[in-house]
Amino acid sequence: MIKIDLITGFLGAGKTTFIKKYAEYLVRKGQHICILENDFGAVNVDMMLMQEELNDNCDLEMVAGGCDRDCHQRRFKTKLITMGMRGFDRVLVEPSGIFDVDEFFDVLREEPLDQWYEIGSVITVVDAGLPENLSAAGEYLLAAQAAGAGYILFSKCQMVSNERLLASIDHLKRALRKVRCGREIEGALLCKSWDLLTDGDMERIADSGVCHASFEKYWFDQDQEFQTLYFMNRPLNGKSLAEKAKEALENPVYGNVERIKGFVREGEGWLECNATREDFSLKPIPSGQEIIIVIGENMEKERLEALFGDEHKQNPLSEI
Repeated sequence: MIKIDLITGFLGAGKTTFIKKYAEYLVRKGQHICILENDFGAVNVDMMLMQEELNDNCDLEMVAGGCDRDCHQRRFKTKLITMGMRGFDRVLVEPSGIFDVDEFFDVLREEPLDQWYEIGSVITVVDAGLPENLSAAGEYLLAAQAAGAGYILFSKCQMVSNERLLASIDHLKRALRKVRCGREIEGALLCKSWDLLTDGDMERIADSGVCHASFEKYWFDQDQEFQTLYFMNRPLNGKSLAEKAKEALENPVYGNVERIKGFVREGEGWLECNATREDFSLKPIPSGQEIIIVIGENMEKERLEALFGDEHKQNPLSEI
């Protein structure tokens, strides 16, 4: 049977960065793997970032977004059926940062997937600089993703103080208590710079499995709570994008902007942007597409349109 891993994490936690390292380890161990980008958005920036990982033993697939959740779940199942006949040893699923983990388990219980796949590990990535204040929906998603994780990896540990890391761990424990989850997470935590991850660490992660901890479900409409706004073909460079991203993330007049990601041209090349309130990166990348994606809650679309727009209004902001 094909082992299938789920790598979860709230917006901007660092799932894509970890998957790159994890995929490199699995390929080096001789496994034929596939990374499945399973996102609700119409444009998948993370898939573009994964292109450089492709080789003869690592494939990349995507479940197309831009549809309702029932349709998306059917597409997810259909994609796994077609992949089941291609001889992979392991499939790594990277969902959106607002993904309900139960969808993963529900799909894999259905025929014929239950005959082809076995769950490997559920891995949750948490930012070591976890913001102290999250919305009720954000707190729930943080806890729901960690509740079932065989391993919980804290990202960017080298960028925060030990006190801040301990505060983030305490925050995660509080979030779990809020949903009445009684699991003890100490034995499932990995808190170290990812540059220092060893093959032994990766082996433990790959074999960590799933924690079947119960917790209190909180129903909410993710499409109402979280919005994804797309800016296409905007004449921005790295400096102007950095200024606008900082303004959008820090000024409450734009709503609760959680994350900004995408690409801008810089001279003859491309820059990749990944920004949250706690972290901002802008680095060269071989190829890209002129798109900026803004993710958040209760966002002010018209204000953001004015911020990221230009005098020609080339492409209006759209919401999916």
